[in-house]
Amino acid sequence: MTSSSAESARVRLVAGDAELTVRPDIGCRIESLRIAGTELLRQGERYGSFPMVPWCGRVANGRFLNGATRHQLPLNSPPHAIHGTGRDAAWRTVRADKTEAAFTYDLAEPWPYPGRVTQIFELTEDALILRLGVETYGDSFPAQAGWHPWFHRTLDGDGEEVRLDFAAAWQEERGDDHLPTGRRIDPRPGPWDDCFAMPDGVDVTLTWPGRLELKVTSRAEWVVVYDEQEAAVCVEPQSGPPNGLNTHPRLVTPIDPLEIESTWTWRRL
Repeated sequence: MTSSSAESARVRLVAGDAELTVRPDIGCRIESLRIAGTELLRQGERYGSFPMVPWCGRVANGRFLNGATRHQLPLNSPPHAIHGTGRDAAWRTVRADKTEAAFTYDLAEPWPYPGRVTQIFELTEDALILRLGVETYGDSFPAQAGWHPWFHRTLDGDGEEVRLDFAAAWQEERGDDHLPTGRRIDPRPGPWDDCFAMPDGVDVTLTWPGRLELKVTSRAEWVVVYDEQEAAVCVEPQSGPPNGLNTHPRLVTPIDPLEIESTWTWRRL
């Protein structure tokens, strides 16, 4: 894509000194979130913050069952399938004004069931509200939804590194294959590429000392925290754990779509 066509694809929201840029053409990801001119997200087409849909994290060997029907997904993170298809799709802009925008895309191959995904962003001076919805056009199917933000470890390339604070009910034990073993353990210190359960809702605080505090909250009960990369950390609220299509299936039916919401709120320190 040329720079001019990429620029025309961008959707920008502004509220006070907060500015959000969305790229519907490359997975409807948040390309940029700037607060008073400071960028919070790692830059690049793989980064920013992308939606994970219609599944989150890894699906074991790319296989899942819907009733007695077995499906095989492409192994885009061998030997597993990872993070859904939404981040690779071109989404349609349904509406966009100064502070709110909505986007959709239709589920298609390699996902085996027809349906529609909707993502809505609402920006205020001190918060970003994100919403994802998955609906079916016919048959019921298991699905998941969530977000995968890449927050800068340091802001503006200097200062103290971000600190993470959260209290989980338990941690999903991670096997050598990076999948939950099914065993619940007491939360362990990082570094993490791990899933945590928060039955009362996700509540994680990121603090860049002396600069900014940002809280990631959601009524969803699962969050993956990843901090094994030098440049960024990830706090990923999601509707189910990794491999959840198999272990915690949540059916999307004609009368019961999957809906998830997350709010990021910030304050200057």
